Amino acid sequence: MTRSRTAMLAALTLVAGASGTALAAHSANAGAAAVPCTVDYKVQNDWGSGFTAAVTVTNNGAATSSWSLGWTYAGSQKVTNSWNAKVSQSGAAVTAANESYNGALATGGSASFGFQGTYSGSNAVPATFTLNGVTCNVDGGGGPTDPPDPTDPPETGDRVDNPYAGAKVYVNPEWSAKAAAEPGGSRIANQPTGVWLDRIAAIEGVNGGMGLRDHLDEALTQKGSGELAVQLVIYNLPGRDCAALASNGELGPTEIDKYKTQYIDPIAAILADPKYAGLRIVTTVEIDSLPNLVTNVSGRPTATPNCDVMKANGNYQKGVGYALNKLGDIGNVYNYVDAGHHGWLGWDSNFGPSAEMFKSAATTEGATVADVHGFIVNTANYSALKEENFKITDSVNGTSVRQSKWVDWNQYTDELSYAQAMRDKLVSLGFDRNLGMLIDTSRNGWGGTARPTGPGATTNVDTYVNGGRYDRRIHLGNWCNQAGAGLGERPKASPAAGIDAYVWMKPPGESDGASKEIPNDEGKGFDRMCDPTYTGNARNGNSMSGALGDAPVSGHWFSAQFQELMKNAYPPLS
Repeated sequence: MTRSRTAMLAALTLVAGASGTALAAHSANAGAAAVPCTVDYKVQNDWGSGFTAAVTVTNNGAATSSWSLGWTYAGSQKVTNSWNAKVSQSGAAVTAANESYNGALATGGSASFGFQGTYSGSNAVPATFTLNGVTCNVDGGGGPTDPPDPTDPPETGDRVDNPYAGAKVYVNPEWSAKAAAEPGGSRIANQPTGVWLDRIAAIEGVNGGMGLRDHLDEALTQKGSGELAVQLVIYNLPGRDCAALASNGELGPTEIDKYKTQYIDPIAAILADPKYAGLRIVTTVEIDSLPNLVTNVSGRPTATPNCDVMKANGNYQKGVGYALNKLGDIGNVYNYVDAGHHGWLGWDSNFGPSAEMFKSAATTEGATVADVHGFIVNTANYSALKEENFKITDSVNGTSVRQSKWVDWNQYTDELSYAQAMRDKLVSLGFDRNLGMLIDTSRNGWGGTARPTGPGATTNVDTYVNGGRYDRRIHLGNWCNQAGAGLGERPKASPAAGIDAYVWMKPPGESDGASKEIPNDEGKGFDRMCDPTYTGNARNGNSMSGALGDAPVSGHWFSAQFQELMKNAYPPLS
């Protein structure tokens, strides 16, 4: 899949003096030419007849308010679409001009864009680039181009198409110990789960717990001589989870700079350590964020003032884009962006606009779609993987399943069909054609004695759907510590078409939120959706919350939930 082939080209720039004479700019090193611009051209994916590429141009000369990058292909390459630049082509000659929002290039500033193209025969990297008419592949002295910047992240070769294929997955010792301490917990204590970096302090470790380096060092030990993937959850956006209180974070809505410099930058610095270059590092980027800007803003019945603020200031998109850009520069990091779940985005009014929102975030703050290896669905949610007792195309006495109270005009009945459809939509918008999807199956098993064994009665469409559905929630909108839920499919690689893996990104046994107000220093509030006595709101059809009682704040160990998940596991535990 992403798979980089890099041409780093340095240029001798001509600068106009006060008299209008063109002068050669020289570096401080005697006899060496200055390097006022570099071009990083990477073929991200090549499938034999087409490709995607990411280009970054860095201006080390005088600041400019607009830019135009040109190159000529030696073969038959044709650019078919682009993002973050206006790309045109005449014959073999290609010109990429800035968009209205990224024209300014300060000294030392960079602009990134991407495109998709077709070809036959060979797909060679262009030999020559020009920036605003100046040739960018002349070194000024007849010698080699500049050596790589020693501060650049290490290159570890091409990323594999699926980081889970042929690899073990990291078992978090802290979660494993909690699971093993529970009666019956040893049956699943060796399962891999996500490591949640849900605040700045988590990078170094909270209350004496393991920090990021500790986990990566342990991952190296678990890796041995084979391949190993380690799963990290990047989860600390400004104004986090604007539509809920239980998972609010430490950063206020405007603290985007703090997010960048005190959260993402330190994480990126650690992941880029050559010591960890042999690990496959999977990052799931900012769950429960971008879809809120579609579904919970003014004009929607579920709007919240906090989500209107985050849509207006753009800090969700900026934060996600910045994270994708920084982490995507590290050769062994695989970014998967959160894409909600079918019970949130499965309606036409949410599905397409959310996909467009994902594209917007993935092409801001220097990121391109090439920085996205895939998407993850159902993170920390309960939607069934596959509903086998009814289909979206079924009807009862002439009434479509979509008209049932449970489906409520949704286009999907489960996470697998939703994930595959969302993947197709994202590819159509310019994401990699080999895009991989993850499905969190940690709590969507819905086994136990309440699991239906066949379709419901055909008295009417509601008896048919309700009698046959595995998901036993009161309403699809219920999301907090759900009663009756069970462990789902165990983590596995390549389980279905377009799916990189089933994963347990949400560690089973960790609470979704407190069932009552509990003071804490983590910025986590009390959301009535976690209160078992709550009678609901517009997001869950004014239904009971279905939440378990006596729950701690989100992320804290919830023994009663863990026991319920094991009891209702499907496939059952042995």
